[in-house]
Amino acid sequence: MAARPDILFLVLDTQRADRLSCYGYDKPTSPNLDAIAANSTRFTQAVAAAQWTVPSHASMFTGLYPSEHTMVQSYSVLPQDLPTLAERLEASGYYTAGFCNNPLVGVINNGLRRGFTSFLNYSGLLTSKPNQAGSRPDLVSRYRQWFKGKVATFLNRIQDAFARSDALLALSFTPLMVPLWQTALSFKGNTQKSLEDTANLLINRTGVKADQPIFTFVNLMGTHMPYHPPRRYIEQFAPHVLADRQAQTFLQRFNGDVYGWLAPLTGALDEQQKQTLDGMYDAEVAYQDALLGQFFDRLQTSGQLDNTLVIICADHGEHLGEKQYMGHSLSIYNELVRVPLIIRDPQNRLEQGSVVEAVVSTRRLFHTVLAAAGIANEKELALDLTHSQGTPNERDYVFAEAIPPQNVVNLMQKRQPELVKTMGCDRVRRAVWMGQHKLIETEGSEAELYDVLEDPTEALDLSAILPENVEVLQDCLQAFADRSDQHLAQAAITRATDYDDPEVRRRLEELGYLED
Repeated sequence: MAARPDILFLVLDTQRADRLSCYGYDKPTSPNLDAIAANSTRFTQAVAAAQWTVPSHASMFTGLYPSEHTMVQSYSVLPQDLPTLAERLEASGYYTAGFCNNPLVGVINNGLRRGFTSFLNYSGLLTSKPNQAGSRPDLVSRYRQWFKGKVATFLNRIQDAFARSDALLALSFTPLMVPLWQTALSFKGNTQKSLEDTANLLINRTGVKADQPIFTFVNLMGTHMPYHPPRRYIEQFAPHVLADRQAQTFLQRFNGDVYGWLAPLTGALDEQQKQTLDGMYDAEVAYQDALLGQFFDRLQTSGQLDNTLVIICADHGEHLGEKQYMGHSLSIYNELVRVPLIIRDPQNRLEQGSVVEAVVSTRRLFHTVLAAAGIANEKELALDLTHSQGTPNERDYVFAEAIPPQNVVNLMQKRQPELVKTMGCDRVRRAVWMGQHKLIETEGSEAELYDVLEDPTEALDLSAILPENVEVLQDCLQAFADRSDQHLAQAAITRATDYDDPEVRRRLEELGYLED
């Protein structure tokens, strides 16, 4: 039996597919990812199962849609009877390690860390950054963690006051507070350090048994708001920001306006504002791509890539003013749910240098990894992405669910109740893809139909032109929605045990996931 491959599961948090050069973007944002994609399998129509971090990661970790695993809120806990990808791999003999920059995955005790032999968090004051995963903490490190725990217990009373007081809750979103949090908590983590630690584990294999394969999960937050890329990338992608005081003022206000990252716009951005956000986002993409280039160069030089299954994907994308949306809380348009997916398979189960145009769900990464590790059962093997090559199967349906984070809705109800009503911010959105068509249904609204191949920006609603297509897809989506609603109704809602930790809450406030 051939040696099982190492597995690198790399999630580029908040990375839009249409902002990567290898996906047709006309700016050179991703030369290093382009080079990897050229020798890998690139999926042009990969769809995230959800529009934001928690449900999307849970789908990739369980192979289920959000309403099936029920991880649909920032305080949700993964049911104990659902084994995670890391648990399955660890039980089969893999050394499992996480290197995470998103506190919703790396800090909250919500079950997403189950099955990891080692899990390092790089976000905020409670970071854990030993030189190597698997190393034993020294006395100083143990004391530091004990001290942080004591401080967290003391500050919990303060946090409770913020959670229960409308006045203090409002204060937490003031321009004075947000910059202080951003400086102190470093909630976007440390991309360079997390990649260095990942490479160290894969190359040096410290703490790993002889001939033991390694599974590494990495989450990078480089393209998440706010935008502070190095100057050289601003010069390349947003040079006007360096010369225009008005653009600088807009960017400064935007970077400090957490609420503005969540709520829809009341009107369209003007041309300069849109140019500023687009350019700064592109600069962050390019900077992260450069760090990824250094990371993959190390793995290539060491020979480690020769036996590593590499999966590069995103959990969701980002709205930058399109259709009057910002961030990634509410919509189910392509800006959020069409994501990059690149797989480099040393076993050649997927053809190198090939392109797969079939619509596929990122939930199937669960099944694909299990198949590569040789531990998938017959049902799981059927969902392995290796079966997506060739002519798209017109009978294959792909779904996505955008269940609004309740904390976002609560905050908007307090600030802009009319906007909640007019934009349907409190409504569940679901979508189904079949062939080249995508149907979106929003509770209480007319269905929308788009041609995802000819109209990737979803500018033309075809629902009035192709009513027969709408009817067929509506029946399919209704059956899915009925099952979904039943799952959610039966689910026991449990809050993560450390969701109310003060340091955790502060980082979630910074990311826009404040729970009222």
